[in-house]
Amino acid sequence: MAQRIAGRIRAERETRDWSIADLAERSGVSRAMISKIERGESSPTAALLGRLSGAFGLTLTMLLSRAEERPQRLSRRNDQEAWRDPESGYLRRSVVSTPQLPLEMTEIVLPPGASVAFPRDAYLFIRQAVWVIQGVLEFIEGATIHRLNAGDSLVLGQPEACRFHNRGKRPCRYLVVVLRR
Repeated sequence: MAQRIAGRIRAERETRDWSIADLAERSGVSRAMISKIERGESSPTAALLGRLSGAFGLTLTMLLSRAEERPQRLSRRNDQEAWRDPESGYLRRSVVSTPQLPLEMTEIVLPPGASVAFPRDAYLFIRQAVWVIQGVLEFIEGATIHRLNAGDSLVLGQPEACRFHNRGKRPCRYLVVVLRR
């Protein structure tokens, strides 16, 4: 998967006729790190991928789905590729993501004590909601802290930097639904 992500980032950058320096300026990620990722020498974290995908005007799910190259309408769970953040250990599985719909559904499993942050730029072109399936999720949206228990849902407000945090002793499983604008 890391090689496919590397290839996808390079392809997205080249499609836009951007240099590595252009992408670095737009994303706030160093040129050296982008170069390492594109060569497959470094596994990017979720936060870093969020910054890169935001610079491309893509959601993280769409960037990963393009790397997975799954054009089928039917996506069986066992065929859905999952990606694990090397820093936090969080696991994300693309449930629905296709250019045919402006909708994405991503299942996340956040390990106990894990936290994942995304910059405001990753949310400028989308609307999203979170539904907690299992566990407790602390969602920090700018200066606002939301505590979501199993069954709770939250529609996110105006784009702000955010953090998903699991303070519990058990994994937190939740669904992120994105509507691309």
